Amino acid sequence: MDTSPIAVFDSGMGGLTAVRALFSLFPHENVVYLGDTGRVPYGTRSDKTITRFTSQAFRFLRRFSPKAAVVACGTASTVALSHIDCGGVPVVGVVRPSVRKAAEVTLNNKVGLIATPASVRSGVYPGYMKEIAPHVQMTAHHGRLLVPLAEDGRISQDDPVAVLLIREYMQPFIEQGVDTLILGCTHYPLMAGLMEQALGKGVTLINSGYEAVAALRGRIPRGAVEGKGTHRYYVTDDLESFTRQASLFLGQDISGTVEVASPEE
Repeated sequence: MDTSPIAVFDSGMGGLTAVRALFSLFPHENVVYLGDTGRVPYGTRSDKTITRFTSQAFRFLRRFSPKAAVVACGTASTVALSHIDCGGVPVVGVVRPSVRKAAEVTLNNKVGLIATPASVRSGVYPGYMKEIAPHVQMTAHHGRLLVPLAEDGRISQDDPVAVLLIREYMQPFIEQGVDTLILGCTHYPLMAGLMEQALGKGVTLINSGYEAVAALRGRIPRGAVEGKGTHRYYVTDDLESFTRQASLFLGQDISGTVEVASPEE
């Protein structure tokens, strides 16, 4: 039996949506999380910088000899995943699992993608959709300001700024009549309620972090842990804020399990 952890990497706290999925789907597995909170957001940076940051993150996570890794950052998945040394570790990004799920559930063959500017610029999502389901039309738009808003904890359906911003970002998808929307950044499920409120009924949201974790089924050896696995969290800055917000989102106090890391060293 293998007690090696599953590693999760994100540019900030958005990857906690993938951690939450791990709690649900792989409750016995040990987990190690790295959130690059000191350099978030990634989505407005150059491809070269995104690749460098992602490579540094993987060098750090390989210290824990993980059995598998989830790149919960949509930007890193689209821009950097094919260019980094994963050290032989099985790696799942968020693109392919979420596109496959969207192609499976859409009824009118109109799928939307909201992602960071870098992810949209890459064209990876519509490229893969064309490969597996060429009959499906994909409409892609960025949500440039959503990551900073989520990192600041502005995710309440009562927050007037968040409501107005989400309404603006959802408008193109409403006009295109999409019935399925891929949340191409793992920060975005934190705002799923706001998006559902703006879109109205009849639109299915695809949680890319959840789909990435679900894609690990049958691909990793079962852990030896009886009961709940252990969870360790690393951030590159703002430990107190991350601990507070993560504890609220995960529904459990993670104080004492969060440390500051310097993956660039």
